[in-house]
Amino acid sequence: MEEAIFGLAMMKELAHHGYRIGPGTLYPLLHGLEEAGLLKAIEASGGDRRRMCRITAAGRTALDKARDKVDELHRELHEARA
Repeated sequence: MEEAIFGLAMMKELAHHGYRIGPGTLYPLLHGLEEAGLLKAIEASGGDRRRMCRITAAGRTALDKARDKVDELHRELHEARA
């Protein structure tokens, strides 16, 4: 299982790659993913009130399928250029 991550760390990582997303966008998305069973939010240890997110097995399956679809689209776009 992959390491759990805080929402703020997700926003920073996305910003590092040029994607600006605020908490008003990210947190509703995370709640929806949790409701769908694709991620699990857990309380941070050590008395920290923040919640951490961890991908579930169903989330991993969905992510793998999404990657396959993106790869397929990428190949089709590059075939169209040839």
